[in-house]
Amino acid sequence: MTVEDAAGQRIVLITGASRGIGAETARVLAARGDHVVVNYREKAKRAQALADSIRHAGGSASIAGADISDADSVRALVAGIVEEFGRLDVLVLNASGGLELHAGPDYAMALNRDAQERLVRLAVPHMPFGSRIVFVTSHQAHFHGHKPVPAEYEPIAASKRAGEDVLRAMIPELIARGVALHVVSGDMIDGTIIVQLLERRNPDAVTARRDHGTLPTVTEFATAVSLATTSPADPGHTTYIGGQDYLDGREINV
Repeated sequence: MTVEDAAGQRIVLITGASRGIGAETARVLAARGDHVVVNYREKAKRAQALADSIRHAGGSASIAGADISDADSVRALVAGIVEEFGRLDVLVLNASGGLELHAGPDYAMALNRDAQERLVRLAVPHMPFGSRIVFVTSHQAHFHGHKPVPAEYEPIAASKRAGEDVLRAMIPELIARGVALHVVSGDMIDGTIIVQLLERRNPDAVTARRDHGTLPTVTEFATAVSLATTSPADPGHTTYIGGQDYLDGREINV
């Protein structure tokens, strides 16, 4: 079975998709004809409302609750998709965290690195040749170790960079299975929960980013994520959105 089966409709899982970038990515991909599986951790009503709005607009969507940092939960997530659809054509790794109140010291690494690798390893055996994995990240994480990072964002930046490194190390395995990895990295995205949380803890850090130029919007970034599920690119290619100061003199895939 290939991604062209099922009357051309791809099966797309988007993690952390009940709001923000994930939700907007779901809307964009559904409008292009994909069936989107909206993953959520706790907000079932919000995820259901998103899926309903997609269907009312003529698209195709379903919801799937799972905490991707929990091994049993993510196994059940993948098993449920395989049972219902028989395959997964696109995996958008959007879920991330680390700034939440009461988050333990190991939570960011468990979610942004370990959970990403676990989900990919569980999903890839069910992804046909020509499938795509998109890892969503930030410039602060992608360039971690090469550019300054607000102290409050450090756990996320370090752990998401570690997650990206783990996935890049898997590229030979992915190529052997015909699955491509595409990374989408963005400046702080206006309107996202991460920026809202950071603004509460360190408003100067967000202001400093705005001083460099207009921050990308959720719609702009989600559109780039959506394009990354189809655009031709070498394995491990990175698409950059916003933050020109990060990109001047950069090393590709730092």
